[in-house]
Amino acid sequence: MKTYKITVNGNVYDVTVEEGGVSAAPASGAAPAAPKAAPAPAKKAAPAGNAGSVEITASVPGKVVKIDAAAGTSVKAGDAVITLEAMKMEIPVVAPQDGTVASINVSTGDAIEAGDVLATMD
Repeated sequence: MKTYKITVNGNVYDVTVEEGGVSAAPASGAAPAAPKAAPAPAKKAAPAGNAGSVEITASVPGKVVKIDAAAGTSVKAGDAVITLEAMKMEIPVVAPQDGTVASINVSTGDAIEAGDVLATMD
């Protein structure tokens, strides 16, 4: 076990960490552990027509602000396909591999959740 002194927003906490992945009870004065997040909602299915074999999904919830590549566009790994706005930042969603965009499943202005299928490619 290792003990650390951590300061968060001016509050000092003594934290004990047990090695080996086993949870330890919080040390006296430590903040209680945060509750686990609810399971993510089921992914939206890609449209059946013209769907590609590779799904491009959102890593964060946000809003679609730009479609960077239309269906039929050839892209390289790392090229932006869609741009999202999340936490007042623009975040490009990139192609995971070289290929052709088969479908775009969202429109500019759509609100999306993490894990939603935004586009597919071959």
